[in-house]
Amino acid sequence: MNRRELLKAAAALPLAQAALSNAAFAQAPYPSRNVTMIVPFPPGGQADLAARPIAQALERILGKPVIVDNRAGGGGGSVGNAAAARAEPDGHTLLMTLSSLAVLPEADRLFDRPVAYEVSQFAPIARVLADPTLLAVPASAPWKTLQDFVDDAKKRPGQIPYGSSGPYGTLHVAMEMFAASAGIKLLHVPFRGAGPALAALLGGTVQAMASAPGTLKQQVDDGKMRVLANWGAERVKSFPDLPTFRELGYKDVEFYIWAGLFAQVALPAPIMTRLREAMAQAAKAPEVVKTFETAGSPVAYLDAPEFAKFVAEDSARLVAAVKKIGKVE
Repeated sequence: MNRRELLKAAAALPLAQAALSNAAFAQAPYPSRNVTMIVPFPPGGQADLAARPIAQALERILGKPVIVDNRAGGGGGSVGNAAAARAEPDGHTLLMTLSSLAVLPEADRLFDRPVAYEVSQFAPIARVLADPTLLAVPASAPWKTLQDFVDDAKKRPGQIPYGSSGPYGTLHVAMEMFAASAGIKLLHVPFRGAGPALAALLGGTVQAMASAPGTLKQQVDDGKMRVLANWGAERVKSFPDLPTFRELGYKDVEFYIWAGLFAQVALPAPIMTRLREAMAQAAKAPEVVKTFETAGSPVAYLDAPEFAKFVAEDSARLVAAVKKIGKVE
């Protein structure tokens, strides 16, 4: 073999190894060990609400344990998202995350920080939940209506504290979208997830919070919280008397908090197909449907192609909102 042939053979070697690796993935039984489902937030938020019933259903369908790993840290879930992006693309590390997935890299760029991950590193598998965000305040708060809240905020700019799941996470963006439209300034108090933010609202550390219906319903039913408005285009079934921001005159205030399952973009096609099939079954499982409906967040399943299109459209809208909000910290 001459030098030219040797170089050609060496250049082809990585491609051959990659092909063999993909072939091995395709032929090996999946899953071959425990599956880890990273949730980039502490327990108690929308991503965790989505993950646990789905993980139990997938465990039964796939025949291997599916372990929920609450890997909180960073702003709005960036640490867990980045960990999932770096994981081996073999289907044994999945990510259940929220709409902030696309927002956080843009926030990193806005502040000239190293970008923790890119959305292009992920392959959408299925959407699980998709709810409009609701504005919640303690039941003891003086505000009975959204107008009461806005009037008070105008009298005390920057003094009403609200909690979020982290800087530029879903709950932060929703509140700043509303504040900009209402012409008010609020005090942002970021937490490591929606669960801790919810606990802070119950404890009186903060006085307002945007959150999904599923994480608020029990607290409202128990008389511990009051909801003032709904970020959706329509009223939600679990809170039929709650007006939307649009109804109240805020035409550009619309925000949804969705939860979906992702894998790495390099995931072999046979494993992606298996996960899509498993998620289609899991979303219809009676125990999953019942759990979500009881929480006030009905299943909002989308298969991979439709979910990918949804993510692209929703992400474009959220990135535009972040750029408009700018450096509000």
